[in-house]
Amino acid sequence: MILSNVELHRALDDGRLVIKPEPTPRLPQLGGAHCPFDTHSVDLRLGDEISIPRAGSFAYDHTQPGKLSEHLARNSDKRKLTNDQPYRLERDKFVLGITYERVSLPIFPGCEVCLAARIEGKSSRARTGLLIHFTAPTVHPGFNGHLVLEIINLGPSPILLTPMMDIAQLIVEEVKGCPIRNDSQFQNQSTPDGVSR
Repeated sequence: MILSNVELHRALDDGRLVIKPEPTPRLPQLGGAHCPFDTHSVDLRLGDEISIPRAGSFAYDHTQPGKLSEHLARNSDKRKLTNDQPYRLERDKFVLGITYERVSLPIFPGCEVCLAARIEGKSSRARTGLLIHFTAPTVHPGFNGHLVLEIINLGPSPILLTPMMDIAQLIVEEVKGCPIRNDSQFQNQSTPDGVSR
């Protein structure tokens, strides 16, 4: 079951969903600031760091042991974003970004229901050719960290990536039963490469 905006507010109040800092305002205000809570999703913003993978003589071999995040960190250029110096994402180019907000989906011992989520693009961004997460959108129960965004420009023109821009939406759903923890290699990630600082 996908949570409505009313249920998202309850989950935030109960601590079953943690988004830091919490998006505001919770309710639309006539003539006021943009409300990040849609009917069944909440907007997340782009952080101020991107990672630009370098081309190399290597090939990604996903059968080899070791953390992909460490390989990406060694073979990428980092870039800080500012409002004065956004990143110009050219056509057919790929970068890794990260959400400004940190998301947690705690698993409470003995729970009968917990939460999972999906990070999805926004239609207003996709209509310019901007894809922000094109595989594996699942955020598993027990996850804690910033969400890495796989960003590519498939549109006809360059797109400016600016920190704090609304970049994605989080859709939250219930999971029946209390799962056994099995944290991924990206637990507690805080960089676009998936590394924990």
